[in-house]
Amino acid sequence: MIDWPNVTASGHQELGLKPEELQRSKCVLGFIPVVYYSILLCVGVPVNVLTAVALSRLASRTKKALYYYLLAVTGSDILSQLFIIFVGFLLETAVFHRDVPELLLHSVSAAEFAANHASIWSTVPLTVDRYVALCHPLLHRQISYPARARKIILVVLTLSLASGVPFFWWSDMWRNSHPPTPLDTVLVWTHVTIIYFLPCSIFLVLNSLIIHTLRLRQRQQPCQEERGPQRRLGKTTAMLLAITSVFSVLWAPRTVVIIYHLYVSSVHRDWRVHLAYDLSNMLAMLNTAVNFFLYCFVSKPFRSVVRDVVLLRGGPLYPRRALPQQQAPNNASISSLYSGNNKRWQRDSTPLSPRRARKPS
Repeated sequence: MIDWPNVTASGHQELGLKPEELQRSKCVLGFIPVVYYSILLCVGVPVNVLTAVALSRLASRTKKALYYYLLAVTGSDILSQLFIIFVGFLLETAVFHRDVPELLLHSVSAAEFAANHASIWSTVPLTVDRYVALCHPLLHRQISYPARARKIILVVLTLSLASGVPFFWWSDMWRNSHPPTPLDTVLVWTHVTIIYFLPCSIFLVLNSLIIHTLRLRQRQQPCQEERGPQRRLGKTTAMLLAITSVFSVLWAPRTVVIIYHLYVSSVHRDWRVHLAYDLSNMLAMLNTAVNFFLYCFVSKPFRSVVRDVVLLRGGPLYPRRALPQQQAPNNASISSLYSGNNKRWQRDSTPLSPRRARKPS
C-alpha cells in the first residue's frame, strides 16, 4: 500500500547497484495521483458520511437488517478512505515522503490492510442476507433481525481488523530491487485471496443462485398480483449485483498487477509495471466512493431520505406509505402451507355483512 524503501545500504552494495539505478521506480505519473486522491477524498468522505446518515434513518424507521449491512459497508469505506487514501497515499507519500520511522510505516500499513479487508468483507453478510431473503424467505423471517445483524457485523469487522496484523511485515516490493522472499510470497497470496478471490467466489456463487431463483419464480408465478412484490425485491437485488460487480471490476487490475509483479517483472526493472500498479490502485480506491451513486440510482426511499438530510428535514418517523410497503413483502413471503389458516382467520375476524346479519332475525 505504502511506498517506502526497505532496501538497506548494505543490500545496495551486495547487489552492486548504483544510487541512480535505485531510483528507477519513482512514480511515473508525477503529481497526478496526489491530485486524484485529493479529489477522491474531498468527494468520497462527505458522500459516505451523507450515506451513513441516510442509512441510519432508514434503519431506525424500517428495522430491517439490510440497512445495517449497508451501513457497515459505508463505515468500512470511510475507514479505507482515511487510512489508505489520506494517511497512506497523501500524508506518507506526498507530504512526509520517506522521512518517517519504519515502525510507524509498518503500523500504518497494517492498519491500511485491516481497513481494506473490512471494506470488502462487510459486503459478504449483505450478500448472504439477500440470498436467504430471496431463496429461503421463511428462514429469513426467523433469523434476520437488527440485533443479529449487528452481532454479525461486529464479528466480521473484528476478524477483518485482526487479519491486518500479519501485514505489519508487508514488504514494499514496488521499490525492492531483490527478488521476493518466501514471506513476501505468502503475504501476497494471502492478501489477494482475502481481498479478491475468496469474496468474489462467494459473490459469484450466491448471486448466481439468486438470479436462478428469481427466474424460476417468474416462470412459476406469471400473474400480475404475485409479480408486484418481486419488483421491490428486484431493486434490492439490482443494488447488490451492482455493488459486487463494481467491486469485482475495479479490484481486478490491482490483483493481476500484484501477481504479475511477484512472478514476472519488478517495478524496479520495468517502469511500466509501476505505472500499471499506480493506475490499478487508483481504480481500486474509486470503489470506496461509488456506492452512494449506486444507491441513489436504484433506491427511491434512499433518494428521499438523502433529500431530507440535505434539506435538513427530519421527516416523520413512520411515514404513511411505509405500512403498505412493509406489509406487501411479508404477505408475499408467507408459505402456501399457512394459506388455509389465514383464510379461516380472516373469515372469523371479518364482520358479518348486512345480508348475513338479517338471517337470524
